[in-house]
Amino acid sequence: MGVEGCTKCIKYMLFFFNFIFWLAGGVILGVALWLRHDPKTSNLLELEFDGAHAPSTFYISVHILIAVGAVMMVVGFLGCYGAIQESQCLLGTFFACLVILFACEVAAGIWGFMHRDTVSKEMINYYDSVYDKAMTQSLTDQDKTRAAASVLKVFHETLSCCGKGQGTTFLTHFTDTLGLTDLCPSSGTTISCQQRIQELFSDKIYLIGIAALVVAVIMIFEMIFSMVLCCGIRNSPVY
Repeated sequence: MGVEGCTKCIKYMLFFFNFIFWLAGGVILGVALWLRHDPKTSNLLELEFDGAHAPSTFYISVHILIAVGAVMMVVGFLGCYGAIQESQCLLGTFFACLVILFACEVAAGIWGFMHRDTVSKEMINYYDSVYDKAMTQSLTDQDKTRAAASVLKVFHETLSCCGKGQGTTFLTHFTDTLGLTDLCPSSGTTISCQQRIQELFSDKIYLIGIAALVVAVIMIFEMIFSMVLCCGIRNSPVY
């Protein structure tokens, strides 16, 4: 026989929230793995030209998410087991883990908000530098031109775009028509790659932000319920 009354209700509510927390950890882990292996981002972030690699800020954030998702699943299981067993030790450990995770999430959220446009800006700058080199070296250095063209081709085919802006888009189509270059995708799109890159990474950043907000709300309820249950167990005449 364990806790009774309202405390028993809180026990099962804590178990329910922990189960949701465990599921949320699995969702975050799954989303992070999807972001890591998504063909669009993988093709772009694994590029290399003239010794320079594509910016890795996005992948660093995704690897952090993978670690967070795995830790959340472990902590969620710890909370479920502690609630069912009515163990003060497990609940206290669970609460401490939640406080640490919550503090890390708040810090990561502040950093992410302050640098929300960093990934797209870095990738746009990388694309612009490769595009400029490809166009300026097309008549002087054929080896580097071929290397730059292969990198640009990945951008253009993956994102279905061409050029830095409307002016360069039409210029690239024109040089393709003359046979000087072969850069634009076969679809003949006139959308700039800067716009596509901005859309690609901004959409994924907001997806991460929404998931983090939902998890933060769940964690607040869990911290409250775990402390109430722990106090209820301590004051229960059974223990």
